[in-house]
Amino acid sequence: MEPGSTVSAVRSSRVLCGTEIRPALIVIKEGKIHKILPESSGSTGDTAAGCEVLDVGDRLVMPGIVDCHVHVNEPGRTTWEGFWTATRAAAAGGVTTIVDMPLNSIPPTTTLDNFHEKMAAASGKCFVDTAFWGGVIPGNQLELLPMIQAGVAGFKCFLIHSGVEEFPHVTDEDLHMAMKQLQGTETVLLFHAERDVPLPSDEADPKEYSTFLKSRPDVMELEAIRTVTELCLKYQVHCHIVHLSSAQPLALIQAAKQAGAPLTVETTHHYLSLSAEHIPAGATQFKCCPPIRGVANQEQLWSALKAGQIDMVVSDHSPCTPDLKRLDSGDFTQAWGGISSLQFGLSLFWTSASKKGFTLPDVARLLCQRTAQLCRLDNQKGSLVPGHDADLVIWDPEKEFEVKDASIHHKNKLTPYLGLTLLGEVSVTIVRGRVVYKQGTFSPTPLGKHLLLHQGKTQVSLCDGEKTEGTQVSLCDGEKTGEDPGLTVTVWKTVARHVTEGTILAK
Repeated sequence: MEPGSTVSAVRSSRVLCGTEIRPALIVIKEGKIHKILPESSGSTGDTAAGCEVLDVGDRLVMPGIVDCHVHVNEPGRTTWEGFWTATRAAAAGGVTTIVDMPLNSIPPTTTLDNFHEKMAAASGKCFVDTAFWGGVIPGNQLELLPMIQAGVAGFKCFLIHSGVEEFPHVTDEDLHMAMKQLQGTETVLLFHAERDVPLPSDEADPKEYSTFLKSRPDVMELEAIRTVTELCLKYQVHCHIVHLSSAQPLALIQAAKQAGAPLTVETTHHYLSLSAEHIPAGATQFKCCPPIRGVANQEQLWSALKAGQIDMVVSDHSPCTPDLKRLDSGDFTQAWGGISSLQFGLSLFWTSASKKGFTLPDVARLLCQRTAQLCRLDNQKGSLVPGHDADLVIWDPEKEFEVKDASIHHKNKLTPYLGLTLLGEVSVTIVRGRVVYKQGTFSPTPLGKHLLLHQGKTQVSLCDGEKTEGTQVSLCDGEKTGEDPGLTVTVWKTVARHVTEGTILAK
C-alpha cells in the first residue's frame, strides 16, 4: 500500500495489545480500530475483514507515538521549523500525534486571537494529528478560560527567562492568579522548572561544556520544583514538570505525589541518551535548557523511570537555524538552547531502554499512553483498542540504522544524533487508517487533523484546513452515538478563523 492509501486491516505476528505481544489482525473502519482478531483466526481473517489486508510479517505493530512536547515555531519563525516539516519528521519517526508548544512562534499562543492565528497557520500543513498548548505569561490570566473553551490541551509557563522576549516568565503573583483561573477545570499547567539562583562569577572557557553546565546547576531545578509542588498541593490543579534534567528533585516530587498533589513529570530523550562527559568542546548542538548532566545523574533518571517516579518521555524538539547555534565560535554561553530529535525519539529511547531491562510494552506506556493521558487524548490515542483512532507505527525493534543528514526530515538538519547508530527502524506510520509514511516516502498531501480538547474529555477533531460552516466535524468521543441516548456534546467549529459554539445531540 502506497502512502496516502486507506488501510482496512493490518496483520502481524507481533501486535502490541495491552501488555502482550501476539499475532493479530487489526480491522479498521472509518479511521477507527474496529476489532482486533487473534491470528489463530488468520485463515479466515481476510474474509472477516472483508477487505485487503496489509501483512507486515513479523514487524512490530504498536500505537503511534504521542509526542506532547514539540516546538513547531510557526507562525513567525518558520526558518527554524514549521508544521509541514515538523509533522513529516514526526511521521517518519512513528509519531502520529504531536502537541505544539505555545512558543517559539510569533505570536505565542497566549491569547484566544493568537490561538486562532496558530491554527490558521497550521491549516493544510499537518501530516499527523496536532493539538496545541496555550501559554501563561504575566497579565494574560483572563485569556485562559477562553482558550480552554476553544480547545487548547493545557498551558505552559516559565519560571525563568524563556529565551524569547515575547514569552516572559511568570512571578509568584502571576502563578497564583493563573491557578485561581484554572481551579475546577480539567486542564493542566506545565512548568519549565528552573529558577534563577545566585551563582559565583566564573571566567571559564565558554567553549567548554562544563562552563555552561555550571551556569545551570541542579539547585535551579530543585528550587523551581519546590514552588511547583507547593502550588499544586494548595490549588489541586494538575501540574506537570516538563523536561526534568536533574535527579535531585525526585524525592521532592515523590513526596508531593504521596501527599496528594496532582503532579506529573516528564523527561526527554536527550537526558536519557546523552551525557555531559561525552560532549566535545564547542559542540553547541548539544546545548539545551535545563542542561544535559552527567552519567551518574542519567542513571538515576533511568531508575526513576523504571520505578514510576517519572511518568513519560518526550522529545522537547526545539530546533533553530544553524547560525543560532554559534558553531563558528563554539560558544555555549551564546548559542541557542534546544535539540532537534522529533524524528528519532522512538529509536533513541529503545536503543538505550532495551539494554536497561525495559520492554516493548514499557515503550508504549511511556511514549504513547502516558503522553496521551497528559493532554486528555487517551480516549482516542495511545492504545490499540477498539474504538480508538487507528494510529499505528509499524517498526523493526531489532534493526539498526545510522542517522544520516539525507534521511533527516526536520527543516534544519543539525542534531547531536547525526552519525549515531540507533536501534529500531520505523517502516510504516498510519494515522486514522491512512498511510502517511512508508519507507522514506510520504502521503502526497497532509492527512493530519487539529485536535481540540474540551471539558468532560470530549475530543473534537477538526479537519485540517476547515474554514467554513457546513464542513463535517468528526466527533472522536461521540461518533458511535448509540451508546448514550442522552449524551450532549459541545462542538467548537472553526469558522473563518473564529470559534463558534454548536451542540450535537446524540441519537
